[in-house]
Amino acid sequence: MCILHDKEDLSRLEMVQRLAKDGCRFLQNHSKGPERPSEQSDEAVLVCLRERGHSVLVLQRMSSEQPTPSASSRAEREEARDRRYVVVSGTPEKILEHLLNELTLEEDQPKEAETLLDDFLLTYPVFMSTSDLCQALLDSTYCTKRCRGKEDGREALERKRKVLYLVSQWMELCNDFLRDDERIKHFMKTLCSYVLDDLFEHPSLEKDVGELQKLYMLHRRHTTDEYSPQRKSKALFHQLSLRDNGLQSRGVLRESKEALCHVYVTINSFLSVRVHAGVMAQELLQAVAERMDVPQGELLLVAVTYPGGRLLLQPQDRILSDCLRPIGRLHVCRKDLGEILNPFTDNSELQQTAARMLTLNTWDVALALTNLDWAIFHSVHEQELVYFTFGRHSSSSSRTVALELLLQRCNEVQLWVMTEVLLCPLLCKRVQLIKKFIKIAAHCKAQRNLNCFFAIILGLNTAAVSRLSQTWEKIPGKFKKLFSELEAITDPSLNHKAYRESFKKMKAPKIPFLPLLLKDITFIHEGNKTFHDNLVNFEKLHMIADAMRFLRQCQRDHMGNDISQKSSSEARAYIDYLHVIDNQQTLFELSHRLEPRA
Repeated sequence: MCILHDKEDLSRLEMVQRLAKDGCRFLQNHSKGPERPSEQSDEAVLVCLRERGHSVLVLQRMSSEQPTPSASSRAEREEARDRRYVVVSGTPEKILEHLLNELTLEEDQPKEAETLLDDFLLTYPVFMSTSDLCQALLDSTYCTKRCRGKEDGREALERKRKVLYLVSQWMELCNDFLRDDERIKHFMKTLCSYVLDDLFEHPSLEKDVGELQKLYMLHRRHTTDEYSPQRKSKALFHQLSLRDNGLQSRGVLRESKEALCHVYVTINSFLSVRVHAGVMAQELLQAVAERMDVPQGELLLVAVTYPGGRLLLQPQDRILSDCLRPIGRLHVCRKDLGEILNPFTDNSELQQTAARMLTLNTWDVALALTNLDWAIFHSVHEQELVYFTFGRHSSSSSRTVALELLLQRCNEVQLWVMTEVLLCPLLCKRVQLIKKFIKIAAHCKAQRNLNCFFAIILGLNTAAVSRLSQTWEKIPGKFKKLFSELEAITDPSLNHKAYRESFKKMKAPKIPFLPLLLKDITFIHEGNKTFHDNLVNFEKLHMIADAMRFLRQCQRDHMGNDISQKSSSEARAYIDYLHVIDNQQTLFELSHRLEPRA
């Protein structure tokens, strides 16, 4: 059903004109009266496309804005206003068709079309698989030639170029996720072969086929010889082939293939070790032994693969899987002749870390934390937010590695702050340590790393640390005031208003507090249905895409002023091996041991 004020409201839509050729019918409903509203009040118009008695696409005309200076006549102003439609809901195929109709190949892409394209590419995994999208793109251009035989050559060429433009934007946006997908490789080869066949009829596609090869590094031997039936196009394909110019992955983490390993040194505490993807058991054991100041020959590395299942790792065994996850929970054990699989029960070797922490410069420590967080954050892809929110199952777990790693790092830093304070036995040094952490939190805020900033403040605010009244009484007044100011930013009242206002004033690049961003997306997801009457609720996906674009804006370096700077080697070495106690009961026991309950 549609609410229309004038039949011309639809006639200007190219999509409707095309659908009219296919015999689709539109209904008009004037339930609110046939009178046309005044120019000052522009009532929203919903356009509903129905096929075989079912709705397949719902559009909404956007409210009119101020006329542009170029639209001099009244007719031009009304036409520009009436063409501005947004997708409310629809089937995946019709949303894609509408998107292709709205796209233009001009440099000045309409804002609505650009937003719709970005929304679709960011959120398509919610409502269609990658295989379905590949097939729909082929169907819309090449696999329905008989159905589109009545199209003139210019219209067919325009549509093909739009599909190629959409594919190029898709590959550029999702390259990290798609580069190892065999379905995408087959799709790109098939699409390239079809475009090559069309080069003789449409020479203007030459630039487009070159872009396809550049985006996905397709080689001549993998395409022309196997897929193209036109042997005489080999020379042209070879000429257009770009062998070494594929797009680079955006992610520092994905390029360098680094990860964090938790190596448990007691039942309740671990060392967080920064390692490369191909790290072997021998390398990891050597790093842990050096950190603990224990001879490597006295230690063994054990992986707990399931409850009660333990695997003694050999020196050349790989620690990480292809998705940068450890093969199991890692424990370092004493090499005794009796029981070799018991982890340490005495953490006395690790209680001297506070003295080393007090010798480090607070700015360098904050910078080392920020550099590591930035390396992880810069590699987080926008679509990881979708997979994390909608697809919490095994098939999508490999697509959220960077996001989960940054969330893990936030929790890890919070526990590290608690561990350092509660393992410091002397009151005077504990006071100095808290002062250090307050300054580090302030430096993280200055370096626009709000994820680590939150973690440090939350760590100092936990019950096990905040209950140390004798320690906090010794903190100087200026540090208490600074802590109160920083603590106010983490105040959750009014939906974290203080944090949102403070973060909005910071220039990019900047690292947001990731748990809050995921909370916002989860509220959108749980508060709105994904499907209405078997139609994709695209309004909901647009809101989620806005949150994903927020992440992209935070990663963007507008002025070439990257937040990562060079920190001291001593601070980097310390941050790469954080000692963390992850058992709350153990932390409370340490807290009561330092300051017994009165």
